[in-house]
Amino acid sequence: MSELIYYSKEGLENLKKELHFLKTEGRYAIAKAIAEARDKGDLSENAEYDAAKEAQGHHEAKISKLEGVYANARLIDESKLDTSKVLALSIVKIRNTKNGAVMQYQLVSETEADLKSGKISVKSPIAKGLFGKSVGDKVEIDVPAGKVEFEVLEISR
Repeated sequence: MSELIYYSKEGLENLKKELHFLKTEGRYAIAKAIAEARDKGDLSENAEYDAAKEAQGHHEAKISKLEGVYANARLIDESKLDTSKVLALSIVKIRNTKNGAVMQYQLVSETEADLKSGKISVKSPIAKGLFGKSVGDKVEIDVPAGKVEFEVLEISR
């Protein structure tokens, strides 16, 4: 069995929309490209046709992967999240104890992660180090730059 992946309502809806797009408009565009390439003559020497067929293979593989993700996706009711400790979908405000920098992140599934909007993957080193921690806890986390100590300042949903 594949790993369960927990999503916010928004994240699950985005995954569903992407899958629908790939199965409808995406497949239509690939089929059109194959038909256009086929119309250009001898398929044995038609690089455009080969490229379109290869793109179709990649497209179908992506659909298959997303279908697997969707099948294992579970919606988390954010209104019932325990804010006494860090969990998936928690919004956590942390402070780097060395330089005093304060950051806020929401811990989301890998497919929802977007650092620009403050969403980090639950599989990231920081998220893994924060799981189960409470406000006031200090934790040392191995990040690419080395070990960094963070203090949990606030947990919300």
